Amino acid sequence: MVQTVLITGGSRGLGKKIASVFFQKGYNVVVAARNKYDLNFSEDRFLFVKTDVRIKGEIDNAVAETINWKGQLNVLINNAGYSAWRPLADIDETFWDDMINTNLKSVLFASKAAAAVMKAGDAIVNISSLAGKRGSANNAVYCASKFGVNGVTQSLAKELGPRGIRVNAVCPVYIRTEGLESALNESNSPLKGEDLTVFLNDFAKTQTALGVLPTDEQVANTCLFLASEQAGAITGQCLNVDCGVLPQ
Repeated sequence: MVQTVLITGGSRGLGKKIASVFFQKGYNVVVAARNKYDLNFSEDRFLFVKTDVRIKGEIDNAVAETINWKGQLNVLINNAGYSAWRPLADIDETFWDDMINTNLKSVLFASKAAAAVMKAGDAIVNISSLAGKRGSANNAVYCASKFGVNGVTQSLAKELGPRGIRVNAVCPVYIRTEGLESALNESNSPLKGEDLTVFLNDFAKTQTALGVLPTDEQVANTCLFLASEQAGAITGQCLNVDCGVLPQ
């Protein structure tokens, strides 16, 4: 039977690459995002559900639409999220609420909705970050959101494990997407006015073990593996995809 994957924020950047990799592997693909952009997958195996993941009711609707469409939800990829740097003195409640709701609240409530319809053998994969394992300057809110994602991942693995549902996270370092480029070009980011390509090349040379940064396809393929039967003994893990920035 063809399996069905629901990907939040799957219409651009890393989420779009994840959607493409799962589609190429034969999955039915549901993308839940605010905008469809230029997704052009074959309609018989692709469904777009307009969704603001900050709103629980819209997440619930995306899961319901998935079940109405194919009658099953086998894999949930909690990908929706964004990065932004802001020093402590400039953090306000609006900034906090929007990032926590997008990056963390959505993960919990999408997992809740998905778990209600999932069966043994199904899987949840959360897109976290290396920022979920170590703090950095001007990044307290983003780090808090991703530390939270890792905590949710570990807790749900224990809670859903008896039902045969696995829950894991991937923790990439910088993946060059439109969203990352926009975030790094903000005044409070580590870029500090440096050329973006030079900054990323220097980071790769000085901070990684392999001298390169991971690609979006490598992250997507890690998600594919964690969702597969080959990863049947893996749950509760927050796996670094970072070319050796933080060996663990």
